[in-house]
Amino acid sequence: MNNKPRAIELLSPAKDAAIGREAILHGADAVYIGAPRFGARAAAGCSVDEIARLCDFAHQYNARVYAALNTILYDKELAEAEQIAWQLYRAQVDALIVQDMSLLRLNLPPIALHASTQCDNRTPEKVQFLADAGFSQVVLARELSLDEIRAIAAATDVTLEAFIHGALCVSYSGQCYLSAAIAGRSANRGECAQCCRLPYTLTDATGRVVARDRHLLSLKDLNLSNSIEQLLDAGISSFKIEGRLKEAAYVKNVTAYYRAKIDAILERRPDDYRRASEGFSEIAFTPDPRKSFNRGFTTYFFHRQPDEPIIQAATPKSLGEPVGKITSVTDARTFRYDGTVALHNGDGLCYIDNAGNFSGFRLNRVDGKQLYAATPQKLTPGIQLFRNSDTGFEAELAHPSARRSIAVTLRFYEIATGFAIDISDGNRVVTHRCDAAKIEARAPQRERIKAELSKLGNTPFTAEQVIIETSRDYFIPVSQLSEWRREAIAWLQRARRLAYRPPQRHTARAGLRVLSPTLDYRANIANASARDFYTEHGASHIEPAFEIAQIDDAELMRTRHCIRRYLGACLRTPQGKHLQGPLYLSNGNTRLMLLFDCAHCEMVIKKSPRRRTGSPK
Repeated sequence: MNNKPRAIELLSPAKDAAIGREAILHGADAVYIGAPRFGARAAAGCSVDEIARLCDFAHQYNARVYAALNTILYDKELAEAEQIAWQLYRAQVDALIVQDMSLLRLNLPPIALHASTQCDNRTPEKVQFLADAGFSQVVLARELSLDEIRAIAAATDVTLEAFIHGALCVSYSGQCYLSAAIAGRSANRGECAQCCRLPYTLTDATGRVVARDRHLLSLKDLNLSNSIEQLLDAGISSFKIEGRLKEAAYVKNVTAYYRAKIDAILERRPDDYRRASEGFSEIAFTPDPRKSFNRGFTTYFFHRQPDEPIIQAATPKSLGEPVGKITSVTDARTFRYDGTVALHNGDGLCYIDNAGNFSGFRLNRVDGKQLYAATPQKLTPGIQLFRNSDTGFEAELAHPSARRSIAVTLRFYEIATGFAIDISDGNRVVTHRCDAAKIEARAPQRERIKAELSKLGNTPFTAEQVIIETSRDYFIPVSQLSEWRREAIAWLQRARRLAYRPPQRHTARAGLRVLSPTLDYRANIANASARDFYTEHGASHIEPAFEIAQIDDAELMRTRHCIRRYLGACLRTPQGKHLQGPLYLSNGNTRLMLLFDCAHCEMVIKKSPRRRTGSPK
């Protein structure tokens, strides 16, 4: 029986190396960053040199860097993808996050592979298939409930990664073709046009308008901060923050917030869980995810069926934090509020009016509870105010806001040829010999030596303890002590680099078989190498990816979000009979048909058939 505590990883996004560095400083055990090409966020690719610098910084703390190479690939791109994989390996990237199975047949370096959430990882069978194929970590679908996560963890021993915070895709990831069909931009190619964030008008089978210009597919943002321990006990080892397009302030704030949440659990349960990297982060602000971009928060389907709406129909923009309600209105620019949150001149506020419309404004002046808007507003008593731009908080985050250090113990003692310094980080001890003449001092020297050896401010280390073991007081010039200290630290850093071990590539299991011999366009097979992979493992009928051969009647999206349930018109209830289907969403020239798979409690979106004379069928 293995009683070793399980390593737990906080995984943060990095738009670039500078933001990745901030994620590490603010407590991340690992960061994920876009490869130069073929990442699921095409706008967030980084150069190999940039990624190499991030790896060098992260590995000081035994933290890891994962590169996203997670789009589907065309035949002409395979050679370049293979070349990039080798470049990333040489840059000391710890793992590649991939979607396309063609990579398993290429000449890849011995680098660990993680199965992107774009692989559609929502069943025990699929996760085990990926583990058997050689993936060492699998990113689970965001729609999963706690019970479903438990079932997957019970069926496999592969490391499981789960999203805990950030934007949600309304479709099952990797199964959305809405952007490709409407805008010619494939989400599976990193070019999602975010059609789910658009306003739509909903009509029923008779043409009656049920809702006009509402963001009916725009989900709130995920926040599972109150469920971390449940996820740990369910089997999750990597906790992922979404946001590879987010700026540094967002990454700093959200990473620091979840670091504190996870550390509190690890401190209580050291026999069960341990941190995956080293070092302690000192944070110069009070983290609060409500102060960073958010569309309102949801736990999504973590508890199976949500108690509250999971969409924000008024807007896809950031709401921020609730600050209070309007109590009285003097004129279009002057009003009072009842909140306990202190507001400041220049703060950005927003609200949803009584008609369900979203508006925002800057505060020109704050006088206690009296607020003065910079522009005229249509406010009435009772409206909830939100702050989506806190000028004071943003100013804090604009400056250096964290220092991460590894505690070390230094021991200074005599040897025959002079002195020596032992320096220990808890896992290893290095010794630096300091040959020098021993000159007795006329005054006590130990505190001066201790103070000089403690000066580790420009290194990843902090002196937790400095022990002086000499038979008498010796005079050593400050410059000499400083040089010895730097040399001892350099030896420790070399030893740590030599000791660093990246994750190991898992070997594929012999006899691997696909879950079904028939694979349609949703298998996202866009090249001959991927086709060969599935054929080799038992597939007998393979359709090309949607991006290769668009299908008129294809499911463009399948989702657990149900507009009928949101409207209180579930087909399993009497109220559902009053809303005649099929239902349609329209935006400009785009018209979509909604179908409802009640057996699986899922909504399906297809392109609407061309209108014909007469009533819709």
